[in-house]
Parts: sequence; C-alpha cells; structure tokens
Amino acid sequence: MAKNHMPVAHFGVRPDDVRADCAPPKAIDRWHPELRARAEASSDDAPLVIDVMDVIGDTWDGYGITARKVGALLRNSGEREVVVNINSPGGDVFEGLAIYNLLRGHAGDVTVRIVGLAASAASVIAMGGDRIEIARAGFLMIHNTWVFAVGDRHDLTTVAGQLGAFDEVLADLYAVRTGIDAAEIGQMMDRETWVSGRAAVERKFADQLLTADQVEADPQARAEAPRLKNLAKVDAALARGGMARSERRSLIKDLTSTPSAADDGMPSAAKSMAALMGSVETTLAKMETGHGL
Repeated sequence: MAKNHMPVAHFGVRPDDVRADCAPPKAIDRWHPELRARAEASSDDAPLVIDVMDVIGDTWDGYGITARKVGALLRNSGEREVVVNINSPGGDVFEGLAIYNLLRGHAGDVTVRIVGLAASAASVIAMGGDRIEIARAGFLMIHNTWVFAVGDRHDLTTVAGQLGAFDEVLADLYAVRTGIDAAEIGQMMDRETWVSGRAAVERKFADQLLTADQVEADPQARAEAPRLKNLAKVDAALARGGMARSERRSLIKDLTSTPSAADDGMPSAAKSMAALMGSVETTLAKMETGHGL
C-alpha cells in the first residue's frame, strides 16, 4: 500500500518549558495491562512484531516505549512487513509523533492491532499503520495535547500557542486517516472522545475488528496490573507537581527496590519521598476529580 495517504509531522527541538511525558490519569484507570495479542507461529517470512504495551516515553523501569527502541527494530527489519500490537494509556506526545513518523517511513507494510487501549499518544502511533485493526472491546481515545508547564504568564501564553499548533497537526492526522473534517475532529479532541472498537471501524479510525481469539490475557501481567497502574499514577502526580523526569525515575526506582540492612528497612529515597507524599496525595485527588492544580 502506498504511504502517501497521511502527512508526516515534523517538529523541531522539544520546547524546554513543556513537559508532555506522562499518560492521562483517566486512561491509566481504564488501561488493562494484561491484554496481549495472541502469539503466532514464527517463521522466516513472518512479520516483525513490535509490542507497544506500556506508557509512551522513558519510564522509571526502562520499559517505556520510545522512538529510539522502535527505530532500532525497524532499521534491523529492512523492508520486512511489520505488525504493531498496541495496548497503552499514552504518554509523551513527542515520542508518539516520532514513532508515528518512523512507521510512516518504513518501506514495508505496517499493520497496527489495537488489542486493548490506544489512548492519547498511543492513538497517534496507531494512525501510523497502513492497516489498523482493533478489538471489539478495544478503545481509541483522542484529546487535546496537555502538558505540565512552568513560568510566568508570558511563558504560559507561549506554551498555549505551541499546544494549539500541536493540536492542529494531531487533528490533521486523524482527519486524513478517517476522512472526517478536521474541524469536527478538533471538537472531538476538545471533549476527550473515547471510540469503541465497532465505532472506530464505522468512523474509519480502524479498518477491521480483530477476532476474539487474537487477544488474550497474560496472567503474570494481570497480577502486576494494579502495581503498574499505581506507579504510573504516582509518576503523573509528581510530574504535575513539577518534578523533572530524571528525578521521578530515580525516586520511583529506589522506592521499589529491595531495602538493605544499611537502609534500616527503608530505601533512602523512600525517606525523602515521605516528605512529598502529602502533596502527591493532594495531586492524585485532584487528578481523580478532574480538577487542575
């Protein structure tokens, strides 16, 4: 299939005053990390499979989906057909756009399979497929770009202008894929729209429904799901509170590590983290109720 049916988005250096690097809280709540695409028999001519089953962007545990990781896989695949399985609450919109561009630039055919959730930045990645398939019980979620910004009113005015430009590009990507007018897509983004599997096919966000036997639940991932979702919420709360990504990663990594005798039963980061928990709990409460800071 020719790859000229969707525009490729290009952005310059990421603005220093903008951080769009965590998944939306509502998407985290509705994410089921245990859902996976059923493994198929491998062969020499089988498609390369790329799993997008985590938050988009760098994460504390190193499992986040980044353009660097996806790019490395695509470079090694040559012109081989690629299947991208998606079940992600979203995350860093800049990483999502970069991965979208990589998929659009791949020489071979790209099939995207949404086996659970493709929310926010993950929905952008989904649009990079030449063909998009979605589970009947799957969902796409599209919304306006939202970020954590720090500065005075002039800085925030600049950020608002940047977000408007990003939203226009995202609306164009969805519009070209679906044939829906960009203005209508913009209204859908304004109100944060959740699109079910069947509705996604009807509105051309996807081409076909996946059969039920193409999706399965991973028992180990199911057991880990509450922990993964809670850690993602903590990361989002700290980010909204203004903590840099590197600091968040270091804190969460130490908090989840096994304490040594020298730590008196508590990781050193946990001791410093205790002082932050009051503000984190407040932030989480606001996120749960949909209120800003």
